[in-house]
Parts: sequence; structure tokens; C-alpha cells
Amino acid sequence: MAPDRARSVVIVGGGTAGWLTAGILAARRGDDNLTVTVVESPGVPILGVGEGTWPTIRRTLQTLGVREADFLRACDATFKQGSRFVGWRNGTPAAPHAYTHPFTLPHRFGEVDLAAAWLAQAAPDGAGFDEAVCFQTALCRLALSPKARSSAEYDGLGNYAYHFDAGKVATFLKAHCTEKLGVRYIPDDITGCTQDAEGAITALHTANNGPLEGDFFIDCSGGHGVLIDKVYHVPMVECRDVLFVDRALAIQVPYDSADAPIASVTLATAQAAGWIWDIGLTTRRGVGYVHSSAHASQDEAIATLDAYVRAISGKGLPGTPRSIAINAGYRSRFWVHNCATVGVSSGFVEPLEASSIAMIELSANHLADNLAFERDAMAAEAHRFNTMLDQVWRDAIDFLKLHYALSDRPEPFWAANRASASWPPSLRDKLQIWQHRPPAASDFPHAFQLFGPASYQYVLYGMADRAALAGGTAAAAAELAEVQALTARLTRMLAPHRDSIGAIVAA
Repeated sequence: MAPDRARSVVIVGGGTAGWLTAGILAARRGDDNLTVTVVESPGVPILGVGEGTWPTIRRTLQTLGVREADFLRACDATFKQGSRFVGWRNGTPAAPHAYTHPFTLPHRFGEVDLAAAWLAQAAPDGAGFDEAVCFQTALCRLALSPKARSSAEYDGLGNYAYHFDAGKVATFLKAHCTEKLGVRYIPDDITGCTQDAEGAITALHTANNGPLEGDFFIDCSGGHGVLIDKVYHVPMVECRDVLFVDRALAIQVPYDSADAPIASVTLATAQAAGWIWDIGLTTRRGVGYVHSSAHASQDEAIATLDAYVRAISGKGLPGTPRSIAINAGYRSRFWVHNCATVGVSSGFVEPLEASSIAMIELSANHLADNLAFERDAMAAEAHRFNTMLDQVWRDAIDFLKLHYALSDRPEPFWAANRASASWPPSLRDKLQIWQHRPPAASDFPHAFQLFGPASYQYVLYGMADRAALAGGTAAAAAELAEVQALTARLTRMLAPHRDSIGAIVAA
């Protein structure tokens, strides 16, 4: 039911978080007599690290009324079918171990237990879990598209998300929200705010536009924390004792030629003190070294990144890498009075598994579903929002830590991650249980979960030494053969990734 008077939501900060949140609220609550305003400080650069997404982004773009071809064209975007982890289990340069976490679930997941069938196979040197249970691993390995020529917009034979230029995405979303969804835009600096006797914000003070009143305020100001930090002083729950990386060096690397193949996964290659991301866009690659400053100096980190770039391009670094601090953690509360925080201002961890934008979508959609303006209802919704996001962050940190916890690499950084004292108790309990059976849906009882049992199976069995795993039952062996037949058929029919993108944007 529409309210008896117009209501106003004011979002502080643009970037991907601000404009995605504005778009979701405007598209989903635009008929409720709700106005959405974005106030963005001119000249403040966006973080620009989040160039990978989770498959939920397709539904979000559909909700906003965005055409997929327009998005691909404007943002130099490509398809992302998962992540490929190279050298995470061992550090053997000549033959690094590798596995894929694809976005498509294992074949007939929830109907048959392919994990148990794979564990029962006698040959320890057979296909890895990812390749044995899902056709998409081969698509990733061969740099094929997840979409057939006949695939509808936002549809594919394999589940997929996108890689994109983060700066261009923010510009694209800003134009779409203001021109198509009626979002009001004010380029200005916030200089303070007015609060009522209970502490709720009644108006923001701007440098050039006077007071800006609103009923609800959303802090999307990134690391500045203009409202959640500077007004409400909500502390961070730090997780540096679990996730050790605290720096990233980012660089853009050109392709050798305009028709160079484009990887359809995020490549994550382990290094002595962290890992390097490698993301293929249509016009260039985005490469960055996520590392621990306690285990590598700045010069050592730059040398490591330079060596990687030389290996993939034959040339050294094309410029000076941008240095980014990673203060891993999340807010102890995400909604206070009539103010919520979304995006980096709510929390930030390393870009492994592209959780950042998925967190934005989850938060913004929850607000669109549940935002109420009456004070009593707002307090109840704030409690639900805080409880939900606290659990989502804890679960996400468990999942990220799993990638490091089972490594056999000898370097001090990896040895420290392998020490069970650095594992959250919840992850220790899960790993104890999974020594005897695969991860199952019953292990994930919460309604909101970014990473469920399939994701845990892909990483657990990608990292673990198969010879040391407990055996399973071969009851689903026939389904494993089905996977191989499906893989053979799809790899014959699907086009190279670059060709597929080119055909869509040219149509």
C-alpha cells in the first residue's frame, strides 16, 4: 500500500554501491510514492577494484530494465563463469595444481550425490571434482561462452555473471538511474547533518545546495563512512586475525592483439604472500596482487606482480600499480535509527570470489523488500537487517578462509593460514564434519547465504588431496558419465568467448 505522503530516501555516495542501491529502490519501490536521491561528492574517485560479480547481477540488471547488450557494450563487459585457482594447494612452478569453482551447480545437484560417487572412484589421478561433476569447468578451460547463439537475453546454458570496467559501470548505472528510473542526482559535498532528539537524521547539510531533508538515509560513501562512521560512530568488527591480506596492487594490462582470447573465469594465481587476480575484459586485462604486508614488502610485491605480467604479456608492468589498502572487516551494526550502510562503508574484504557486489545486491534488495518508515516498524526491521548481515558476513569470511586453510604451500604466509588457530570456530566445526561426508544443505540453515553447499564442495574438493579423502559410494557413477557426455556436446556447440561477446554487442 502506498504511503499517505511522499517519502524520500537519500543515498550518500555514488559508485557501484550507490547507483545499484538507488536503481534497485527506484525500480522496485518507485510506485510507492517514493523518491530516491543520490548525493555524490564531485571528484572523489571510486575504489574500482570490483571488476567481477556473482550471477545475481543478471536478475538485478533485469529489474533495473537494462538491456544486456547495452551493458556489455558500455562497460567493456565479458562473461564470468566462475574462478580458476592456480597453485593454491602447492607451489610447484612446473606443474601447479589448479581447480575451478564454476557458477553452475554439480549435475543434478540435490537429486544425486556426485561428491560421494567421485570419492568412490578408484583412480586417484582421475578427473578433478570440478571437471567430473560439472560441464562448465571445460567451458572455462577452453575459454568458451556460456551462451549459445539462440540463448535469450540474460540466459545461458551455463550459469554466469560478468567481468567489467568498474568505473564505466558506475557511469552507466548513473545515466540509467537518472534518465530511466527518475533518480535525482546532486553533485555536492556533505558537511554535516541535523538529528532529532532520538538521534534520527532529519536533514543533510550540503556545501552548495543547503539542507537536504529525507525520511531514510543510506551511506554508500565507501571508506569515508560519512554517516555510519562520522555520525553514528559504529565500529568495525575486524577479521585480520582470519584473513591476512591487507594490500592490493592493481594494474591494467593491454592484450597483445585485438582478437586475443578472453578468459571466461577470474584467474586467481597463488603467490608467496597472497594471490594475483587476472580478469579479462574486451579491451584489456585487469591484474592485481592481493597480499599481506607482513609477508612481503612493497618492493617485493611489485616485483611479484611484474614477474606475473611479464609471463602473460612478455613485457614488464605498463605503469605504476595503484596501491589499495584492505582493512578487512565489517560493521558491528548496519542500520542505526533511520540510516543504513551499503557497500564498502558496511564492510570490505579481499576481492576473492567477488562477494562485494553480491553484498550490495543482497542489502539493497532487503531494503526494497522491508523498508518501513514508521519508527516502531523501522526499529524492528533494523534488528532483522543487522542480524541477517552479521551472519552473511561471518559465513562469507568462513568461505574465503577455506580457500587458504587446506594449502600445502611452504611459505610463511600459507603456513600461517594453515594453522587451525586462525580458522573461525564455525569453519573448524564444518571441516571436522566434512572429514566424514560431503558438505550438504543441512549445514547451511540460514535463509540468506552467499555461498552454499555446492560452492563449499567445489573448493573443499578442489583443495584437498583426493588420496587422503574418505571414500564414498559409487551409486551415482552413471551420472558422472552423463556429465562427460554433456561436456563433450556443449564444448562442440559453444563459441569462443570473444566471438560470442562480439556477436551480442554488434547485434
